[in-house]
Amino acid sequence: MLVDSHCHLDMLCAQQQLDIADVIAEAKEQAVEHMLCVSVSLERFAPMMELIEPWPQVSASVGVHPDGRDVEEPGVERLVALAQSGRIVAIGETGLDYFRSEGDLEWQRERFRCHIRAARQVGKPLIVHTRAAREDTLAILREEQAGEVGGVMHCFTEDWDTARAAMDLGFHISFSGIVTFKNAVDLKDVARKVPAERMLVETDSPYLAPVPRRGKPNRPAWVRHVAEYLAELRGEPLERLADYTTRNFHRLFSPAAR
Repeated sequence: MLVDSHCHLDMLCAQQQLDIADVIAEAKEQAVEHMLCVSVSLERFAPMMELIEPWPQVSASVGVHPDGRDVEEPGVERLVALAQSGRIVAIGETGLDYFRSEGDLEWQRERFRCHIRAARQVGKPLIVHTRAAREDTLAILREEQAGEVGGVMHCFTEDWDTARAAMDLGFHISFSGIVTFKNAVDLKDVARKVPAERMLVETDSPYLAPVPRRGKPNRPAWVRHVAEYLAELRGEPLERLADYTTRNFHRLFSPAAR
């Protein structure tokens, strides 16, 4: 069995005009037993929760994407209040993204700190996005004592030193379809080195469809392609990789296991 540790079912269904029942059925056919639907804004949070409510095999997070502008700013108290639901197993997606943003980005750093403080208050792990900001991301995780709750570096694309530093802070490393891309040479090297007990797999659906589906709207069922590729890369059976990534997910996001 597999878990898609990071997807955006609300975006997928809205953009592609899909029925969530069909998306989940397709995932089940590929032995995907559970999905984590990740929040990107507080405005979209309630509709997202309504969409997944009938589906116990889908858990959720609460948070605001680091590069979201013109959105409700997530104060610590607001995040803590929304995280009380048993369906919420993580805080995020949060982090830093300097690739798409310009100028003074202190607002991003303060938003990131708010998420970490909320996670520590509720005792739930963090889902961290970092792009072109690895030094500041790691520094803030250390300064805010994020290691108390741990979490995952989602859709990881950084180097081995960054992966090792994140793991030293108690974080898992999650690989998306990017690892299947031909030019992701350095990332493949990281994927070979990450210890089994710290690895997760994801789709980031509807984005970043893996080879052989590249260029199409991604979906949770295709996390199997990511897992198959990683298993071959690491020289181990798919069944073994599926087993430990699923156990890692349930250990990290423990309410999902219940």
